[in-house]
Amino acid sequence: MNRRDFVRLSGVGLGAAMLPDTWAAGKPVPAAELLNPGLDPAAKKILADVALNTAKSRGATYADVRIGRYLRQYFFTRETKVENIVNSESYGVGIRVIADGTWGFAATNQVTKEGIARCAERAVALAKANAEIQTEPVVLAPQKGVGVVSWKTPIQKNAFEIPVKEKVDLLMKVNNSALQNGAAFVTSNLFFVNEQKYFASSDGSYIDQDIHRLWPTFTVTAIDKAAGRFKSRDALSAPIGMGYEYLDGLASEKHSVMGYPTVYRYSYDMVEDAILAAKQAKDKLKARSVPAGKYDMILDPSNLGLTIHESVGHPLELDRVLGYEANLAGTSFATLDKWRSKNFQYGSNMVNFVADKTQPHTMAAVGFDDEGVPCKEWNLVKDGILVNYQATRDQVHILGETASHGCSFADSWDSVQFQRMPNVSLRPSPDKYSITDMIRDVEKGIYILGRGSSSIDQQRYNFQFSGQLFYEIKNGEIVGMLDDVAYQSNTQEFWNSCARICDQDDYRLFGTFFDGKGQPGQASAVSHGCPTTRFNGVNVINTGRKI
Repeated sequence: MNRRDFVRLSGVGLGAAMLPDTWAAGKPVPAAELLNPGLDPAAKKILADVALNTAKSRGATYADVRIGRYLRQYFFTRETKVENIVNSESYGVGIRVIADGTWGFAATNQVTKEGIARCAERAVALAKANAEIQTEPVVLAPQKGVGVVSWKTPIQKNAFEIPVKEKVDLLMKVNNSALQNGAAFVTSNLFFVNEQKYFASSDGSYIDQDIHRLWPTFTVTAIDKAAGRFKSRDALSAPIGMGYEYLDGLASEKHSVMGYPTVYRYSYDMVEDAILAAKQAKDKLKARSVPAGKYDMILDPSNLGLTIHESVGHPLELDRVLGYEANLAGTSFATLDKWRSKNFQYGSNMVNFVADKTQPHTMAAVGFDDEGVPCKEWNLVKDGILVNYQATRDQVHILGETASHGCSFADSWDSVQFQRMPNVSLRPSPDKYSITDMIRDVEKGIYILGRGSSSIDQQRYNFQFSGQLFYEIKNGEIVGMLDDVAYQSNTQEFWNSCARICDQDDYRLFGTFFDGKGQPGQASAVSHGCPTTRFNGVNVINTGRKI
């Protein structure tokens, strides 16, 4: 049974078989409650063994249990006001089993021995019910148990320990700084997430993980009342897998390009970026509208990251390739026949994409995925050639492999885990090459920063992307700001036009904090690393006013 059928059939069964206690959304809690340590790993192990032993006694040949506590704190402000602060906690248990060769899943928020035992019984009952229409048994790649282990996002400052007032004061300073520098409107936000995830399986794994992510962001808007026009600029921050140290400005590693926009790596000055954004939003009101045509495109990581996400990350998800996502989000042009040919030219020979969940500070970084598989790095595109996909324990046999890639994920204890995008990143050039060098090598081009509007077809092939900031390049120099820019291409043509990539010194992260997939829908967070990269002869259209 494929995952899509499993979710559909389990959903039908759940409506009749599951008890009311099996669903619990995040509930509002006081901010202080977010610092409650919760159960210790020894207590979780006792509960996990109840689930595993019950499932086995009812006929399961495999079982795993996830005890999850999900904490979230979100801030929303506008100009001089705090519009909302959200503190929420979600806590419960999800149990997945194989019985009679078929998956079954059940979840409960009754985190007691009795509640967990009942939940395990339901999971096995659902698997056996589904087995009546199963045509092929689940093929699960072997995974040796890792015993009792733990992993934690390496953080210096737990964001939840920072007083609410300090966070509000930061956002008010961001807003005031933007307003004082020409913005007419400004909204700013902080998103903090802590996932306390405990995984145990009948393979012999007992894994405790403590995962932290955050995202500071804003939008500033400048207006021209006389012309009746407005322009906005979003934050150039990256969502990141770090603690509050990302925002303290103490380890800021930043640089400017020939006097133009400042960019950040692993520390972010939100106030400084807001000041710059207000000035640039005003500059955009006066910017020259781009003449449509062919240009060499220099794409900053804050822009290219989204293009990687949509044109590389999503089309190389094996479940999408197999059609499991067709009803919601489409399929993929990168079909198995192209991979089997061993010569499908996904990009130019300098293009190398890797998938991983291990890179420090990335949002998908964990020690083990939600199937208990140790995370690793593997090649997706090597020297321009498509060489692999993203797959989980019950998928890799399709690729002739015997070990999972370690990219299974569930966004909550009451969600069934399935294949989710790991970090997908473009390797930097091994040769020394800077942004300044790249600009000097361009005769007619556009330098683009920031994430803008995007559109891509259902096969992740034909696309159009925009940005936040556009700078015209003539004869090796930036000569001014442009506006109304969007670039169009298809995935294969675009990546084959990749002509130069900067080196490791320019490697930076982009990410998406709320990446949706699946039915029922789930959200995950993922990062994409890359240096500034040049693409030659890309089609640019004018999206706005006449020239």
